[in-house]
Amino acid sequence: MIQISQMGMTFGERKLFSDVTFNLAMGNCYGVVGANGSGKSTFLKILTGELTPTTGEVRTPSLLRLGFLKQNHFEFENDRILDVVLMGNPRLWSVLKEKERLIHQKMLDEKDGSRLAELEMLISDLGGYEAETQAATLLNGLGIENSQITETMSTLSGGYKLRVLLAQCLFGKPNVLLFDEPNNHLDIVSIAWLGDYLVEYPGVVVVVSHDYHFLNQISTHILDIDYESIKMYKGNYVQFTEAKELEIRQREQEIVRQEKKQEELQAFYEHFRAKATKARQAISRKKQLDRMEDVVIVRSSRISPVFQFVQKRPSGKQALIVSDLDKSFDDNHVLKNVSFYLGRGDRIAVIGPNGVGKSTLIKILGGHLKHDSGCVEWGHEVSIGYFAQNHKELIPSGTNPYEWLYGFAPTEFVSNIRGILGKALFSGDDVYKRSETLSGGESARLIFARLMLEQNNVLLLDEPTNHLDLEAIEALWQALVKFPGTVVFVSHDRHFVEKTATAILELRHDGFSFFEGDYHDFLGRKGIDHLDRNVVPTTKNATVVEKMDIKRVKPNMRERRQFTKELSRLEGKAAKREEDILSIENEIADIDNLFAGSEIYLPGRQDEFQCLFSRQKELKFCVHEEMILWEADQNRIAELNQLIAEIDNSKTSQ
Repeated sequence: MIQISQMGMTFGERKLFSDVTFNLAMGNCYGVVGANGSGKSTFLKILTGELTPTTGEVRTPSLLRLGFLKQNHFEFENDRILDVVLMGNPRLWSVLKEKERLIHQKMLDEKDGSRLAELEMLISDLGGYEAETQAATLLNGLGIENSQITETMSTLSGGYKLRVLLAQCLFGKPNVLLFDEPNNHLDIVSIAWLGDYLVEYPGVVVVVSHDYHFLNQISTHILDIDYESIKMYKGNYVQFTEAKELEIRQREQEIVRQEKKQEELQAFYEHFRAKATKARQAISRKKQLDRMEDVVIVRSSRISPVFQFVQKRPSGKQALIVSDLDKSFDDNHVLKNVSFYLGRGDRIAVIGPNGVGKSTLIKILGGHLKHDSGCVEWGHEVSIGYFAQNHKELIPSGTNPYEWLYGFAPTEFVSNIRGILGKALFSGDDVYKRSETLSGGESARLIFARLMLEQNNVLLLDEPTNHLDLEAIEALWQALVKFPGTVVFVSHDRHFVEKTATAILELRHDGFSFFEGDYHDFLGRKGIDHLDRNVVPTTKNATVVEKMDIKRVKPNMRERRQFTKELSRLEGKAAKREEDILSIENEIADIDNLFAGSEIYLPGRQDEFQCLFSRQKELKFCVHEEMILWEADQNRIAELNQLIAEIDNSKTSQ
């Protein structure tokens, strides 16, 4: 379907990838992974024809119909829902808009009348008179009712915005679907629904995502953008990580070997070049060294940012009291008598399905939206930092990271501004990159740079993990756990919530619950897992729930034996992996102890230090990858236990 041959892409001196060759075939779903800024969105734009590769070519059939769902789900906030779908047929939409413009002219001359007649013929030929009915049918099938379709996009929650944009893609009847971070801003129900849809889609699907659970569900292949190349791996995300882990170890070992060889050759040349008896050998070593220097060592683009949130001064012991908070949008009552208390140092996760008011609550707490009734009382000396779900609310176009950040602290030393930007992975000329060209991940890291600079004692974070790669998500939760201030955050990332939250605010369509304790304790008490995509909570959209129920496995004893066998194997595998992780962490601790002393830095031990440093880096990556695999095993173990219990309960009831 799509043939990519020797494709390369550079921006100035920066190379994203080169010499990329593979085919994208019908019936396959390709998950695209890589670090923020590695070129994932650029790759999709090359496939659409929006960008032209620097080298090579992308060949597509002449009758190819392509649907592209971009990162920005807030692009059409002021447009009617129905119109957004009609935009999925650009030619028809252009003709409809021209007709509308002519009709609303005060005076029409003969030329305008002739053009109107031409437009009527074009609309008929393009199926325009049935278009609104077809668009409405699409929206209905995606859970959006006829009573909503004349409203603007701004009236919808993030999950339903995505459904409208998907309808826009499908309206053009594409045989290739491209998605750039589709599950950002989605609740678990919407993510599960989208995953089911893509698994059944008969055409080519290419999806950029940092959600490894989602990629594991949908992917038949993984396209990994790293080491200035794009490599295709067959299989889902877990299978990719296993293959990638081995490849990384081999690459890092080769890099260390080459660097050590270069040092040895350089040392021999410097030591013996002045000795007549060794001159020939020295010259030979120098030639070898020159040849090696011609070989550029390409390193991985996966780098972790360093987030460090500190506070200028602590808040009072009582950080926040919310009492009987109410908020409605016309007839939609999203927050009903919400009340809770936060002490200094608490980290509260706000969870629940789309449309229950999670982002609304964050905006009210931050003073960005007025509530209808109730009370929001902040404590003594509170200073609030805000991370918006829509980054464009905070970062305007026409600026750059350095200029934007410096604007919040014009008296700060330039070195401090550059240092904070460096921690957020903006170095060199990246600090002057135009804000409108920043990727979603880069924009997120820039907002976190501002929060590090401002040193607030309260952080309000609305979907902070959206657009971040796995390394950045890991760095973020670790920084929040160390932060001595108070945090209120919205997230659908179960791993992030489990690691970060000390309290849970559950918002529902029929009310709310506030629970003091982490997410594990919340599940033990409430039993409702809003962050498990295998469990579909009750929502206003019965269509989705029914579709998911249809796909449930019918219990029988043969399946129980299969599930039990798989469960036993996975439990043994998970236990072995836990032992491996503990062993690796112990080795990392031993290296840390060596680095804490002074002897390792003595002259003559540089090679040993370099080897230990490389080894520690390798071990930390191994722990990260092992944890991903361990979590995948644990999720499957929980799923198998649930399936076995259902079979047993079914047998008992019979």
